[in-house]
Amino acid sequence: MAKILIVEDEAHIRRLVRGAVARAGHEVIEASDARAAAAALAIDRPDAVLLDLGLPDRDGMELIERVKAAGAAVIVVSAREATDEKVAALDLGADDYVTKPFDTEELLARLRTALRHRVAGTAERERVVIGEVVIDLAHRRVLRGASEVHLAPREYGVLAMLARHPDRVIGHAQILREVWGPAQEKQLDYLRIVVRNLRQKLEVDPGHPRLIVNEPGVGYRLSDR
Repeated sequence: MAKILIVEDEAHIRRLVRGAVARAGHEVIEASDARAAAAALAIDRPDAVLLDLGLPDRDGMELIERVKAAGAAVIVVSAREATDEKVAALDLGADDYVTKPFDTEELLARLRTALRHRVAGTAERERVVIGEVVIDLAHRRVLRGASEVHLAPREYGVLAMLARHPDRVIGHAQILREVWGPAQEKQLDYLRIVVRNLRQKLEVDPGHPRLIVNEPGVGYRLSDR
């Protein structure tokens, strides 16, 4: 059982999420504004936070780094659909972004993934296995089945970054900054070419990718499902 903090100012949405999370067997803590959320972070030490952005006393975006610093996973649950809002939240460290209105089963699935990654310490993983693909981060090797896949340095850099956070969307600019450097964070074509090459080398059907998944306008996710 995990301890989940729901930060939401609309009571009916809070009740809906509380019921779903409680039925999944988790302990639920609630906060209707940023001040109460900050207090709950300090006192209750939740394992994960479901965070609305439109709070009455403060923009929820300002809480993301605070939640991550407290060691909790954070899933943004917001009516804001703009791509730049999603990118900003993910760049600040959000583990996922769910847009309202949402399906509670999907929300619970995202929560399970975030909790699993938090427990496993995915940032420190040395070996990621997804289907027939093995990404050995400790030895910088990639296998597909029994065969080693030879990757160019930037191809490996992008894949390794995604592999350290499987099933989490990583923003385009964040990938470009880390793999190419800060001066290249707007060169989206560089990233698209590398992802296309990775799909050719790793996907069963590169035209219908299931391993490296695109979140349009936002970034990429290494699917571990």
